[in-house]
Amino acid sequence: MTKTRILIAGGGIGGLATALGLARRGVPSLVMEKAPQLGEIGAGIQLGPNAFHSFDALGVGDAARAMAVYIDRLRLMDAISGEEITHIRLDEPFRQRFGNPYAVIHRGDLYGVLLRACEANPLVALRTSSEVLGYDQDESGVTARLANGETERGAALIGADGLWSNVRKQLLGDGRPRVSGHTTYRSVIPTEQMPEDLRWNAATLWAGPKCHIVHYPLSGWKVFNLVVTYHNDAPEPVAGKPVSAEEVMAGFTHVHERAQKIIRHGSGWKLWVLCDRDPVERWTDGRVALLGDAAHPQLQYFAQGACMAMEDAVALAHCVDAHPGDMETALNAYRDLRVLRTARIQLQSRAIGEHIYHPAGAHAALRNTIMRSYTSRDWYDAVEWLYGGNGLSGGAGAVGGKVHEAPDTPRLAG
Repeated sequence: MTKTRILIAGGGIGGLATALGLARRGVPSLVMEKAPQLGEIGAGIQLGPNAFHSFDALGVGDAARAMAVYIDRLRLMDAISGEEITHIRLDEPFRQRFGNPYAVIHRGDLYGVLLRACEANPLVALRTSSEVLGYDQDESGVTARLANGETERGAALIGADGLWSNVRKQLLGDGRPRVSGHTTYRSVIPTEQMPEDLRWNAATLWAGPKCHIVHYPLSGWKVFNLVVTYHNDAPEPVAGKPVSAEEVMAGFTHVHERAQKIIRHGSGWKLWVLCDRDPVERWTDGRVALLGDAAHPQLQYFAQGACMAMEDAVALAHCVDAHPGDMETALNAYRDLRVLRTARIQLQSRAIGEHIYHPAGAHAALRNTIMRSYTSRDWYDAVEWLYGGNGLSGGAGAVGGKVHEAPDTPRLAG
């Protein structure tokens, strides 16, 4: 097995999804995670229809649907006036158009779905406390060098080791990620503490000058995920640093009282300074390829980070299966399927932050006027390229198949 298995650096969502995708094609893999145990940090993830297309391709569609909360709409609010700018309905016409629902899920619940499927599959091996520092390769395979001095051998190596990827460091050597200057603070609010008039069954964005607030229900409506972001020109990367409620509120004193009220109910705040990279075309080096944030780290504004990693996994497994015994051709085909789609996500995520999430004055007024002019059909046409793909089409067209119904979801307000 060591001669044919594929090595995967990183046991996050992208790494596990890759292992599952390969296993579905009969290809064994070894997932090597640097942490002492497998798990995910964070709270909520938004899942567009393209995520569910990928779940189905990975064989975990039903399990993922059972863990998700199905929201009614995407709601955009003006954080200065406190009024709604527009919303996108996510009901039956949306599901018919794209073949799957839009939902939100706790990151840990999604990770658990993937992990349980990997643990149950004899073609997937999982190894913890195994940071991949680099690799050596020859015409017959790749040797991964681990931090503990050991090595692992396989037919190929997939760098799914995140924003600070060691595999990318060797493959590209393009330095540190780009610091965006945007600081995100995360909290989770018990539903009973969420202001009653804001307990909407929606993914809600309050957009204001150099700041925004996002909230939506999670875990069967037990809690609300709360993410607030302030463009404060933070100079250095930070991840998961505990901060006080006073520090969080300092960036939102200029927004409407209704929006401030949400933040005041948060507790246990942690801080991240957002980073991304410019798109690149070089994802491969012989039998080595990058995947997920190691290949195309993006800002959060498209809510597509996990979705893109799972699409990568689907595409990679497809290409390995389509080119048996020719790993370099398979990896280059995978790159060709994914580079332009993910580059678009990276660049448009930055643009959305500037033109939708954080504008002020006349810029914000123009945003409001344009977005209010859109009909539901206009919105659906605008996101067809994104939600119609599963990793194999590049987002150029819809994925056919059964429309999956969402279970009934309780509505508390809105």
